[in-house]
Amino acid sequence: MTWLEVIKVRFAGSHTGSLDVFLRSLEELRKDGLIATNCYRHASLETDLMVHILWESSDMDEQGSPLGLVLARALRDFGLVDHSLWRQHSADGEGLPHVTEIVP
Repeated sequence: MTWLEVIKVRFAGSHTGSLDVFLRSLEELRKDGLIATNCYRHASLETDLMVHILWESSDMDEQGSPLGLVLARALRDFGLVDHSLWRQHSADGEGLPHVTEIVP
């Protein structure tokens, strides 16, 4: 099953330099089941950042992965943090198909 861990941060001040270094270290982390890590900045609010951690695993703790929990705790030094876990789902209990093309 595919899981998506989402960690949103709203900065308390300007810490972008040290935060960028911190987030680059994500690329060095490789855990079993880890598919990808991605970081996004809000389109109009420079104080908002979101980290996506994508997992392939048969089970996941409802509180999140050890990696996600450590990352969320560390990001609290930069501002307010919202940490949530999402699982891919469909009506038949299987994962939703990946969208490869969007047709208007």
